[in-house]
Amino acid sequence: MIDLEGHDLSALDKEKINHPNTGAVILFARNHDNPEQTQALVKAIRAARQGDILVAVDQEGGRVQRFKAGFTRLPPAVCYAGNPVLTEAAGWLMAAEVLSVDVDFSFAPVLDVDCGISQIIGDRSFSSDPEQAAQLAAAFVSGMRSAGMAATGKHFPGHGAVAADSHLALPVDSRPLAEIRARDLLPFQVLIEQGLEGIMPAHVVYKQVDELPAGFSRIWLQQILRQELGFDGAIFSDDLSMEGAAGVGDFLDRARLAQEAGCDMLLVCNNPAAAEQVLDKLPITQNSERERRLLAMRGRPRHDRRSLLNSEKWQQTAAQIQQITEAYA
Repeated sequence: MIDLEGHDLSALDKEKINHPNTGAVILFARNHDNPEQTQALVKAIRAARQGDILVAVDQEGGRVQRFKAGFTRLPPAVCYAGNPVLTEAAGWLMAAEVLSVDVDFSFAPVLDVDCGISQIIGDRSFSSDPEQAAQLAAAFVSGMRSAGMAATGKHFPGHGAVAADSHLALPVDSRPLAEIRARDLLPFQVLIEQGLEGIMPAHVVYKQVDELPAGFSRIWLQQILRQELGFDGAIFSDDLSMEGAAGVGDFLDRARLAQEAGCDMLLVCNNPAAAEQVLDKLPITQNSERERRLLAMRGRPRHDRRSLLNSEKWQQTAAQIQQITEAYA
C-alpha cells in the first residue's frame, strides 16, 4: 500500500500504481481538497492500475480524520461512551461518506483499550473498560457494514498501555501475556467472533511474549491471532516508515519480516524512495488466500454521493454527530 504526493497523479504515481507489487493506495489530508476532487483522484487511481486495487484512508474522527472539507466532522471515539445510541449511526455515517467518493475503506475502528497512559491513543479509544470498548466498537462496525464498508481493528494486540508514540519511537510493553489477554485482547476477540474483516498490528514490543514488535511477530500474528483467536481476515502492517519499525532493519528487511510473519498488505507511506525500493525488490508472489482476504475489503457502497446527501438519514445523523463533535471541542 503506497501513498501519493498531491491532488493529482504524476507520471511516476501512475507508474507505481501499476507496479505488480502494488495492491492499494492510502490517501492523506494532502490528497483531499473537496469531495469532487477526491472522487476524480480515485477514478484516476483505478484507471492507472489497469486492474484491481484497494483505496483506503484513516477516517476515524477526532484527531485522525483525513477528509474534512465536504465531510462531517466526526468526534473522537471516546465520545460514544456518553452517546451509545448514536454509535452505530456514526459508523454508518463515516463509512457512507467515505464510500461516496469511491474509497473502499477507512482503517477503523480503534480497538485499543485506554489505560490513561498513551497520548497517541487516548481519546481515540472507545473506553478504558474492555467490555464497553468492545460493545461500542461492535456497534460502530455494524454501522460501517450497513453502509457497505469492511472494518479494520487496530492496533493488535493493544497500544493503550504504553506511553511512547510508535511513530517516533519503539514502545515496549512489559506486561505478562495473561494480563494482555484479559484486558486488551477482549475487543479484538469480540469483533473477530463477529466476522471482523481486517486487523492492523501495533509497532509495539510485548517483551514477555516476543522480542519483535507485534507486526513482525509470528507468535502474535500466527499463533495468537490466527490460531488462538481464529482470525481469518486481512492483516495490514502499520506503516513501515514509522520509527517503531526501524529496529528490525532497512525498509526491505521490514517488508520481508512483516510478510513472513503473516501480513497480507504492507504499508510504506510518507517516504517515496522507501516505497519504490520495496516495490522493486520485494519478490512478487501469488497467494490465493491473501487475495481472498483482501477482496473482502472492497467497498460496496449503497449510495452515490448525491443520493446520500439528499437522504433524510444522512441529514439527521450528520446533524446529531456534528452536535457531539462541537460539544467535545
